[in-house]
Amino acid sequence: MADSPHSMEKDKQQTIPNIFKRLALLLGTEVKNGRLEIPEKFGKGYCAGFIFNEYIRMFILNYDLNEDLIVENPDVDTTRRMILFKFQNIFPKTEKASTENLVKAMPSVLIATGNVNTEVIIPIDTNPASINIEVDADYLNGLFDLSEKSPVLQSLLQNTQPLLFEQMIYPSFRKIIDEIVTESVGTTFELFFLRIRAEELVCRLLMELEKRDEKRLYPLNVQDIQTIYKIKEQMLEHLGTPPIIKELAVRANMSPSKLKRLFKQIFGAGIFGYYQEFRMKEAARLLKEEKLSVSDAGYQLGFTNLSHFSRVFQEHIGMKPKQYSRS
Repeated sequence: MADSPHSMEKDKQQTIPNIFKRLALLLGTEVKNGRLEIPEKFGKGYCAGFIFNEYIRMFILNYDLNEDLIVENPDVDTTRRMILFKFQNIFPKTEKASTENLVKAMPSVLIATGNVNTEVIIPIDTNPASINIEVDADYLNGLFDLSEKSPVLQSLLQNTQPLLFEQMIYPSFRKIIDEIVTESVGTTFELFFLRIRAEELVCRLLMELEKRDEKRLYPLNVQDIQTIYKIKEQMLEHLGTPPIIKELAVRANMSPSKLKRLFKQIFGAGIFGYYQEFRMKEAARLLKEEKLSVSDAGYQLGFTNLSHFSRVFQEHIGMKPKQYSRS
């Protein structure tokens, strides 16, 4: 029996999340083609939401509000086991970033099980520039043979304990994200196009997580996650001073072994390796954007031996600093 026009219209409406309809009502505007433009008197920017099917949905949030708004989400379903992939700091910033802001604004993805509320742990302000993809854990589980998977993937997809991972955004991710945000696709193909891109991002992230070598994962609580993030920020705000694990552990009020274990579990790299990666990214920025000489960049980042700086830089960036600043 053919669907009546009324039931077809009902199905069609389900591609727009109800929270967006509520927000539109609050702002005195409407959602057009899944997109809600923020009226000028409330701020600027837009948000867009797409329910692709019962297993996967995506929200694009790129706006500034003049003040916080509280909107209850009517779609929260605590019985569903959703995994969140939150791509943050992916929209170009207009203002020039300081080193401190650069650390906070580094593009990355948070991957969280359903029982970790990332908004509580990593607070957002009135400018939530992110793309959030939510995928049903059972749906993802059905796509793979669980017995073949790494412990990290197994624990994530079982989605039974509170876990959070953060992953750097590589150029391959960047390209797909840019297509999601900028590609102009007619309304006929929009949902299909965006769903394929969203699933490709999720697939690439799972491929990266599978490379992680943890044999055992530890359930996380809010306090531990907040502490690890605080330690990470403090460490990266002082890139000229290499981290001393014992001192960081005292600050974190954790044993050194617990600090190292949880840090690696969340970020996929040891404390010093993670620090060194950021240090070299900052060195590359100082050479290219600030036009510093190789020696000035090296000294600013705490290197006393320039040949050592040159060697570490080449390991991380792929060429010597002098070569890089000329490229």
